Amino acid sequence: MDKYIVSARKYRPSTFQSVVGQEALTTTLKNAIASNKLAHAYLFCGPRGVGKTTCARIFAKTINCFHRTADNEACNECESCVAFNEQRSYNIHELDAASNNSVDDIRQLIDQVRIPPQIGKYNVYIIDEVHMLSTAAFNSFLKTLEEPPAHAIFILATTEKHKIIPTILSRCQVYDFNRITIADIVRQLQYIADQEGVNAEPEALNVIAQKADGGMRDALSIFDQVVSYTSGNITYRAVIENLNVLDYEYYFRLTDAILSGSVVDCLLILNDILNHGFEGQYVITGITSHFRDLLVCKDAQTAKLFEVGASIRDRYIETAKRCSNEFLYQAIEIANDCDLNYRLSKNKRLMLELAFIRLCQLSDNSAPVSSQQKKNTLNPVETSSRTLTSDPKNSSNPTAQSPSKVSESTDNVLHEPDSATTESYQSDTPRPDEANLRTTRSAKEPVKKASSSLDGIGVSISSLRGKKNTIETTATDPTASMKTGRSDHYSEKELIDAWNAFSAGLTAEKLLQNAMNLYKPRMLNESLFEVKVSTEISKQFLEDNSLRILTFLREKLGNDDITMTLSIAETSDIKKPLSQREIFDAMVDENPALQKLSDEFGLELS
Repeated sequence: MDKYIVSARKYRPSTFQSVVGQEALTTTLKNAIASNKLAHAYLFCGPRGVGKTTCARIFAKTINCFHRTADNEACNECESCVAFNEQRSYNIHELDAASNNSVDDIRQLIDQVRIPPQIGKYNVYIIDEVHMLSTAAFNSFLKTLEEPPAHAIFILATTEKHKIIPTILSRCQVYDFNRITIADIVRQLQYIADQEGVNAEPEALNVIAQKADGGMRDALSIFDQVVSYTSGNITYRAVIENLNVLDYEYYFRLTDAILSGSVVDCLLILNDILNHGFEGQYVITGITSHFRDLLVCKDAQTAKLFEVGASIRDRYIETAKRCSNEFLYQAIEIANDCDLNYRLSKNKRLMLELAFIRLCQLSDNSAPVSSQQKKNTLNPVETSSRTLTSDPKNSSNPTAQSPSKVSESTDNVLHEPDSATTESYQSDTPRPDEANLRTTRSAKEPVKKASSSLDGIGVSISSLRGKKNTIETTATDPTASMKTGRSDHYSEKELIDAWNAFSAGLTAEKLLQNAMNLYKPRMLNESLFEVKVSTEISKQFLEDNSLRILTFLREKLGNDDITMTLSIAETSDIKKPLSQREIFDAMVDENPALQKLSDEFGLELS
């Protein structure tokens, strides 16, 4: 009976061509050998099981081969190659840095470096897991690594490049090995299965490749385990049972329950999964990856990120057609949040169930919605929002629409954003007739044009949810649709008088009244005036009430082109209130005789 050898050793690559998934690195090494441009030190980095030590051994054997092939591979026939294959070569030295990490071990290695090779041109020293060396060992190795003898080549291999000191990195040519793709692993496993006479389903090999997490050695170890379990007939069902992997079918059943909004079915499926011994966090990470796969298979450009077998691919594509992008985005976010907080939860099952309940609630929004439907569809606003309508009796605008016409079109109504604005309108504040707040339609204008001008007026639903007291109006002028074309001339004094008149009526709004009394307008041109404030809060406060202020000023001054701009002034630009002493000192600066008068008569400030 032949001695059994595990697949990881039996099918270990012996040539550059047989290395799986590292074509770029093997090509670089072969070209360096062909041009005889060999460095004195190499550093191979990458995850476990991707071929770092294997490539180092192949490289060492090839550079000492006496009769290399035309493709710069070792011949496996010369004395050097035969000695290497029989593991009796004195030219190649392997050192495990995990167990030989002291200064004495490195000094012993340095002593060996001085000895020239017996056969071939180079002595190659392969140091595996080099990041395990101590700092003192690294420092004692620096000089030899920088200027080794001409016959010595060092190949360092590590899985943790960040632990190697920079002085070592700067002395080596660094090669970063990639994780082996699932497709490459499946292809290699299929080749080995054919060589061993094992029947294997492609889906089963795909599960093994995913479980290996990019490592060929891990994949081969799992392959041997599954072959022993199935007696040479590897099926998808046998693999998921042996490796304790959750079946794809559960994820599709959960997705169907979520899309239908059935919380009961979703919780029952989840209970079935947990009763099979699967950890809750494994379930939530699995459903997150499932939603991610559904998302990437919706677009041809991201299809290359979709790593499942061909037989199950069609089912993913069919399910993805039933899911909108918005649904998948939100589902991934909910599942990811649950994954992040799972370890901190004391009732882990409840947290998992709540996450799936939230996923079921997304089903109402899963159907794709066109952009035109989104534009024409408004969600209901809170009941506290009311509608400002004008009294026909008090209307001074002869072109205002009648109440019956207003009720015919919801676009012709200006909604009030919140109760705070309602209270301010109910105060004693002097304001123009409410009819001016309604969109007017000129008798000469076509009806279609008048209705289109109202598109900019209204309350933004998103702003009501995200920002309080924010009104979405037209981009350039918040009251542009209310203008009637008046353009009377006015002076800065008249502007200030109108400003003060509005402020005087704010008996119930002391904060706004104080702000308007403290900051006065300054005309910039016929239609624009500026108000400089001292703080961002004051600026925001005046901005929130700008619609009321501008409406009053336009009515008072008879000019519908008036526009206000707010800015934060420098500290020196703000005139702060002065005390009696400060006023007297300022007067003395202008007329020093006042100080003499005060001293002679003994006058004091009261």
